This record gives sequence, C-alpha cells and structure tokens, in this order.
Amino acid sequence: MAAKALSFDVGDYVVYPKHGVGRVIELQKQEIAGTSLELYVLRFEKERMTLRVPTNKAESVGMRKLSSDKTMREAMETLKGKPKVKRTMWSRRAQEYEAKINSGDLVSIAEVTRDLFRADDQPEQSYSERQIFEAACSRLARELAAMEEIDEPKAQEKILEILRAAAAIYNKEKPAA
Repeated sequence: MAAKALSFDVGDYVVYPKHGVGRVIELQKQEIAGTSLELYVLRFEKERMTLRVPTNKAESVGMRKLSSDKTMREAMETLKGKPKVKRTMWSRRAQEYEAKINSGDLVSIAEVTRDLFRADDQPEQSYSERQIFEAACSRLARELAAMEEIDEPKAQEKILEILRAAAAIYNKEKPAA
C-alpha cells in the first residue's frame, strides 16, 4: 500500500469540506467485503454526526488539517472587503455560494459570508439568503473557534464585529437617496 500523504491523529481537528470542522475520535480497522480498511472516525458535534472516512480516501475527498494562521488572516481580511453582489438570478448565485461553502476553502467561505451579510440598517434578506449566510458564517466560526481555542459563539461574534465595521464603511459610500 502506498504511503499516506495525509495523516491525522486521534484528537486532531480536521476539516471535511461538506461538513466543516470535526475531530478525529478514533482510528479503526474494519473488514468490508473481504478487504481490510483503515478508517478515520470523525465526530461533528454541531450536527451530532459521526463519519467514517477510509484513510486512503482522506485526501481525495478534500479532508484537511485546520487552516494555517496565514489562511485565517487572509479570510479575516476578505471579510473586511467590499461585498460583491452579482446581478445574476438568485438560484444561480445560491448554487455558487453552496459550492464555495462545500469546497472547504476558508477564503471562499469568507467571501460568501461577506457577500451575504446584512447590517441592521440594510434591507431584510430572503429566507434562503439567510440560511446560506448562516451556514457560511457557522463554518467559518467553527474553524476560527478550533484554531483560537474559543467557543463557536465567541468566534461568530468576532466575525460579525468585522462584518459590521466593514458594512459601516461601505454603506457610507452610497449617496443618500
């Protein structure tokens, strides 16, 4: 068998693209259809879900260690940027946003969070916009929380503070009607 490119230890936080931050709780060996498999057993507390990933498939499914400090800083800088709103149909934008969230790429998730954020003085969001915003913000907050060893609500508040400060800057640019 080839050497494993990725190796995670029990207790490590990992990012699984479709589910966000989980923790390796066990390494298991199972025999499935006569083949012996080594599995990472991941626990996602927020979803109350356990996932088993074959160790030799971890890389191909996009499982990775938590982002580097540099990537997290880049994501936080992205939140401070000016929101980009495309004028395409919502269904197409929603698909693009979902794809970015499920990519597991922290900077892409930060872009979705920034673009869908609404300050208190801005128009109300649709239900589906709010759902996608919350999914992206939560995914970002969980990784930030794991990296900074704080709880998710504190991480989420930190993200919202950055977004509110950026919104205050960019909303002043618009001329009063």
